[in-house]
Amino acid sequence: MNEPISVKPWQSRIVLANLVAQTLIVVTGGLVRLTSSGLGCPTWPECVAGSITPTSTQTQAWHKYVEFGNRMLTFVLVVVAVATIAAIFTHNRSRVRNGQAKRRDLTLLSVGSMAGIFAQAILGGITVLTGLNPLTVAAHFLLSIGLITVAYLLHYKLTQPEGGPHTTVVHPYIRKALNLHVGLALAVIALGTLVTGSGPHAGDSADIKRLGFDPRVISWIHADMVLLFMGLTCGLVVALFATDAPRVVRQAGVLVVIVGFSQGLVGYVQYFTGLPWAVVAFHMFGACLLWISTLALWAKSSTQGAYTPGSLASE
Repeated sequence: MNEPISVKPWQSRIVLANLVAQTLIVVTGGLVRLTSSGLGCPTWPECVAGSITPTSTQTQAWHKYVEFGNRMLTFVLVVVAVATIAAIFTHNRSRVRNGQAKRRDLTLLSVGSMAGIFAQAILGGITVLTGLNPLTVAAHFLLSIGLITVAYLLHYKLTQPEGGPHTTVVHPYIRKALNLHVGLALAVIALGTLVTGSGPHAGDSADIKRLGFDPRVISWIHADMVLLFMGLTCGLVVALFATDAPRVVRQAGVLVVIVGFSQGLVGYVQYFTGLPWAVVAFHMFGACLLWISTLALWAKSSTQGAYTPGSLASE
């Protein structure tokens, strides 16, 4: 049987660029809201009635350029997504020429990344047309988390060996706890959107309806969930070292601890300093990093094919 076709560096870089782009668009989208530019283009798909681009007669001042610029970044995402599909197509074509089957999982993930961008554009339009309703804003952010998930899994699977069923490389109880860990991370992020929807950053200078939660109460519920998540994270890291889990998994666990505590610190700073927009933007970026590091820990706790101690490349 022919040796598996290795992934070319340019293919891996393009897929990584897709993950980076999906993460950065969250930050730029956050900046639109944090600079009160959410209705800089008050309609969709046009920026203003009768014009795709901002006009000199608009009353939104510089906010129109911020919102329009963020919309244009969607096209950058599309270009990267097309390049990602092309990279996976080229990889699969090389496999077929080598007498191997196509990686359908990679194809589905790459196409899913493109489909998600269009879904995000439609949801973004709904968000504008509903006057930045906090629930649609939250859905917009959570869909981005989904796209980051797809982008990460695509990059991870592309760089992993293939063949055979998935084999857990940690203690079965740890693997079960890691499943809960991912669920808690998602709960933390979802609660964070409720905090945002109840706070002062409405996305526009107009009187936009906020969620009916008391900002202080929902913030502390969010903080309590973070503490629960970090408690489980620390416990998992201790268990990974105690059971002599593969070094790559232990390192992934330590990274989650570092990112988690850093993110928690930023969260407390923004709360006690009155939610300055720059700190909030950094907190949004940290949420993406925390999610990616959590996914990495979960993904690295299993491998394809048989596993024996020392067989992983990073052990």
